[in-house]
Amino acid sequence: MKRNNEKGTAMLFAIILVLILSVMAASMMFLSQSETWASMNYRLMTQARYGAEAGIHATANFLMNNYAPPAPTAGVPPPMPAGYNIILPVPAACGDSPCVTDPAGNPIVLSSLSGVAANYPDAAQKTAFNAATKSALQAGNTTVNYTASAKLLSMVQVTPFATTTPVMVQTWNITAHGDIATVRNAEAEVSAILETPITPAFGYAAFATNNGCGALDFNGNGTTDSYDSGALPLVGGVATPPATYNNYGGNVGTNGNQTDSGANVTINGTLSTPDVGIGVCTAGNVTALTGNKSAITGGIIQLGQPVTMPTPTVPPPGTTAVSGTQTLAPGNYGDISLGSKDVLTLTPGVYNINSISESGQSQVAIAADPITGLYGPVIINVTGNNQSAPINLSGNGISNPTLDPSLMQFIYAGTGTINIVGNGASAAVVYAPNATVDFKGNAAFYGSVIAAKLKDVGNGAIHYDLKLKKKLYTVGATTLNSFTWSRF
Repeated sequence: MKRNNEKGTAMLFAIILVLILSVMAASMMFLSQSETWASMNYRLMTQARYGAEAGIHATANFLMNNYAPPAPTAGVPPPMPAGYNIILPVPAACGDSPCVTDPAGNPIVLSSLSGVAANYPDAAQKTAFNAATKSALQAGNTTVNYTASAKLLSMVQVTPFATTTPVMVQTWNITAHGDIATVRNAEAEVSAILETPITPAFGYAAFATNNGCGALDFNGNGTTDSYDSGALPLVGGVATPPATYNNYGGNVGTNGNQTDSGANVTINGTLSTPDVGIGVCTAGNVTALTGNKSAITGGIIQLGQPVTMPTPTVPPPGTTAVSGTQTLAPGNYGDISLGSKDVLTLTPGVYNINSISESGQSQVAIAADPITGLYGPVIINVTGNNQSAPINLSGNGISNPTLDPSLMQFIYAGTGTINIVGNGASAAVVYAPNATVDFKGNAAFYGSVIAAKLKDVGNGAIHYDLKLKKKLYTVGATTLNSFTWSRF
C-alpha cells in the first residue's frame, strides 16, 4: 500500500529544526549582547565609584592640608566665631557634638557639587574648595568627572594638653559624585565622615613615640595594671591605696617595638603599635613584640597609623636655685636640688623650672591650697638647659596623697633622660614625647608616662589610673570613616 500522504514531511521537520536553531542562535546572540552591556554597565559604575572616591580623598586632602578653619576665640568657655551658631538643645542626630549652623539656621556647606549651594562664610575658602574638589580622572578612553560637598557637623575649640595654642576641631560629612558622560551615562555617590577626635592625652600606662626597636623595653620584673583614683576612700584628702589592682587596663603602646627580656614581665592590658609580628626586631624589620606574647594579657592591637604626640610648650625657667626642705610657691625657678632627707612641698599652681633632682631619702610632696584647703594640679614645666637628666627622681619619689596622678604633672620638651629611681611610691603623669624615661628600683608608679623611649629595669609596677581617660585631653589624628555609596 502506498503512503502518498507522507510526502514532504522531511522538509517540514527540517524547516521546524532550522526555526528552532534560528531562535536558539538569536537567543544566544541576545544573551551575549546582554552580557556585554552588563559588563559595560559594571565597568562604568565601577569607574564612576572610583571617581567619587577620588572626590572624597580630594576633599579630605583639602580640609586636612589647605583649609584654614575659623580662628579660635577668647573667653571661658570660648564663644563660637562670628557667622557660626550652635543648635541648642543638641539634636539626637548630632550625638555628643553640637550641631553647627549659619545665623539663619542652615547647615554650613562647602561645595563644588551641582545642585548643592555653598554658604560657607569665607569666600576665599569657597573658591579654594571648588578648585580642589572639581576635577577629572582618565580611565583609558573614559573621562570620569568628580565633584564634592562638605557639610560641617560640629566644631569645638580645644587647647591640647601641654600646649598653649587653641585649635578648632571640626567634623565634616563629605559627599562626592563620580560622573561619566557617554552613550550610557553613569553616576555614583560616595559619602564619608572626616573626623578629628578629641582623645585623652594619657590613654596608656606607658606610650613610647619612637618607631624603632626597643622603644618600650621591659627587662626587669615590671608589671602594668590599673585602678580608679575616683573610687579610692579618702580620709582628710589622703587616699588609701587599693588592696588589689585590676588585671586589665594597664595598656601600653608605641610607634615601634616592645622588647621584653625580664622573666616575669606582665602587661595587664594591651600592646598597641603600627607594626606587626612577634620575634627579633631589626632596623629593617621592626616587629611589634620581641618576647613572650602571653605576657601581654590583652593581646596586640595594630594601630592604623603612628600616634603623634605634639611637643609641649614649655615657658622659660627662672634663675633662682632651690635646695633644702621648704614649701615653694608657684613661680619661676632655676635648678632644684634635694638631698639627704629634704622634703620640697608644692602647692597648686604652675612651676617653670630648669631641672629637678632628688637623692638620698629626699622627696617632693604636693599639698592642698593653703586658702581653700583643696588639692589642685601642680604643673612642673621643665626646660632642662645644660642638663642631660633634667628630671632625676632618685630619692623617695613623689608624695601625692590623693593618688590622683593628674594633680602632679611633669612636662618636658627636650631629648634628655628622665630617671624615676628608688623605692618610694609616686603618683604623677610625665609628658616628655622626645625624651628617654628610665624606671629603676622597686617603686610603684601611679599614673602614666609618655616618652620617646621607656626602659623599665626594676621590679615595680606602673598602676594606670582609669580616671585619666576622662581628663587632660589632646587632639588625635584625623581619620576618614563611615563610608557609604550608592548609584543613580
